Amino acid sequence: MDTPLSRRTILAAGAGAAAGLSLPGVAARAGGHPPVTVRFRLNARVLDGGEQVTSITLDTSRLGPIDPAGLSTGTFGVHAKATSPIPIAPGDAIYSEYDLDRTVTAVRLDRHGDIVLELSHGEGQLGGGTLGYIAGRGRNVRLDLVYTITQLAPIVLRDHRSITISRFVQGRLSDPEVDAFSYHVSRSGMKYRLYSPAHGGRGRRPLIVWLHGGGEGASLPDNYYDNETTLRANRGALGFATPQAQRIFSGAYVVAPQSTSYWIEDGPRFAPLIREIVRELAHRYPVDRDRIYVAGCSNGGYMSMEMTTVYPDLFAASVPICGVVQSLEPGGPRLITDAELRRISTPTWLVTSRDDTTVPPGPNTLHAHDLIPGSLLTLYDHVVWNGYQFPGHWSWIYVARNDPSIGGTHIWQWMARQRR
Repeated sequence: MDTPLSRRTILAAGAGAAAGLSLPGVAARAGGHPPVTVRFRLNARVLDGGEQVTSITLDTSRLGPIDPAGLSTGTFGVHAKATSPIPIAPGDAIYSEYDLDRTVTAVRLDRHGDIVLELSHGEGQLGGGTLGYIAGRGRNVRLDLVYTITQLAPIVLRDHRSITISRFVQGRLSDPEVDAFSYHVSRSGMKYRLYSPAHGGRGRRPLIVWLHGGGEGASLPDNYYDNETTLRANRGALGFATPQAQRIFSGAYVVAPQSTSYWIEDGPRFAPLIREIVRELAHRYPVDRDRIYVAGCSNGGYMSMEMTTVYPDLFAASVPICGVVQSLEPGGPRLITDAELRRISTPTWLVTSRDDTTVPPGPNTLHAHDLIPGSLLTLYDHVVWNGYQFPGHWSWIYVARNDPSIGGTHIWQWMARQRR
């Protein structure tokens, strides 16, 4: 028996919030049964170009056994709105906000009996991202997401009854890779995320320190300091937490500190704060102090080199990616002097791309390679992955995929072999 209710639901909720409104006049299903309310979660995944919502899971298992043959891409409609969590100043702009319908590419039942709506997504595709870039701040922020679900056709159960949901309630944003990193704040107040390797085995574990780019620090003067964008903007830290990397490093801790501004703003001041986090982790967890590695991109590439000049005996290896060396001001002093580069004794593998127009390789990565004793270099022509060409500055994508290799040895294997 078909007992439909209103097919339109109106949702009012921010990212991770849970709130919903029914249409006026929808009080109960036919036959006196109460309205059907279903919660849903947003499922996200960090692509090389940043995190996107890739599917939605509706909590429908409690409705009864659903006939999957009755589900199609036309059963539900999805509208998404993404807005900045902080005010945008007059004359400023934020990129990647959106207010649009998202395409449902497939509908299926998961093993719990919940309905999963697969959404169109991909590199360079507008309308699925979880981050927005504020131009005047030079920062990524986690967007407030509001998803509205519209049921367009009844759900058919195996007993031939059909159900129309009266209200959808938005739940959390779920990204298993990001969620695997726990939240922490150091004694000095620097936020960081930590991945802990799976239990099992004996002995101490390596520690990999990932230092983010300029867009993932705090946004001042808004005091936006979220401990989120460091993991959601790219796969830099996540790559080292993948099963492949964990096998290569025999289980490693991965820590991603978040700067309170730009690393290049005052590297010598930030260096002790990062060292404090390393010290805390080495004291709290079974960290092998002879296998602590540092890697970072852009601002973080600079900071990776800066850390090895300030603490020459701390790291077993350093991987600066498209790192900044020259001054950002024409004619200004270098951020890292030639004398400091020549004194770096930490094994160093530098990575960049020839078409990087943000941090030109010549006066930065190539210059550092010429001066750092024994350093290795991987120089790409372009940044292309899975057939998609990214901006030339994004060479961290290659490191996150363990692509750089020299003489048959890939960069993760090289790192894992280094000892302090």
